[in-house]
Order: sequence, then structure tokens, then C-alpha cells
Amino acid sequence: MEVNLTDWLGDNSWAIWLSLAFLLGIAEIMSLDLVLIMLAVGALAGAAVAVIAPSLWWLQILVASGISIMMLLLLRPTLLAKVRSMPGYRSSADKMVGSTGVAISQIDKSGGEIKVDGQSWSARPYSSDVVIEQGTEIEVYEIDGVIAVVYPKYGQLP
Repeated sequence: MEVNLTDWLGDNSWAIWLSLAFLLGIAEIMSLDLVLIMLAVGALAGAAVAVIAPSLWWLQILVASGISIMMLLLLRPTLLAKVRSMPGYRSSADKMVGSTGVAISQIDKSGGEIKVDGQSWSARPYSSDVVIEQGTEIEVYEIDGVIAVVYPKYGQLP
């Protein structure tokens, strides 16, 4: 007896849901954003419904979607708050402090632009009377909203 793969998958939709959950789990390991893992849990719920009611594809989709949305809305914010309150956690903006870069335009009290780790940022000098020339190597002193406060890396500070 020959088994056609598409017929088998049609009769065993749980295998599709499990494969989707596995792929989402692997993708979550790479992204670490706690979104794809919530979708993977929804896919596992869809697989459970597929085992119980294999012919009710609409119920499988409804349950998978509902569980995913509930996980994203209810559990993810709590998990993110716990991760962000852990000792040693630094946001990507906090990691910018102390980084070095280059002024890609003149930076004065009206602003300027820098490049740090390949990313362009708006910048202003640490002191309003300081002017940093284009091409000068800078260091990030702090992040003020979306503006990097910088000073020349090789220069005297007041």
C-alpha cells in the first residue's frame, strides 16, 4: 500500500502544527524576542486540537490563534518586565554609553551626526560651548532620548 504524503498530512494535521511549533521555537532561539515562542505555544495548542478533532481545521486555527494572542498580550509583558529587572540587564541604548565612534558631521550646540557600530545617531556635545569637528573620534557620554551626548575621545575635558 502506497502512502501519499499530502494525503497523510491531510489526515494528520497535528504533524504540521508540531513542525510549525518546532520551527518557531528554533527561530525564537535566534531572535530572543519572546514573540515567536508565544506563537509556538499557540501552534502546540493547535496540534492538541488536531489530535482530538482532526477534521475541525477551523477550530485548530481558532485555538492556535487565540492561545498565541493571549500569550502575547498577557504573558510576554510580564516576562519582559522580569528580564529587564534582572541584575546586569542593559538595554541597547544603555550599551551605547562608553562606545566610540566618529563624527560624520560637525557637532555643535545645534546638533550633529555620529556613527557608532555602523549606526548613525543624532548627537550633541556634552557641553554647549564645545564644537566637535567632522572626522573626530568621539565617545558616547550618555543617551538623552534619541540623541547621543558625546565628547571627543582624545581631548581635554573641562
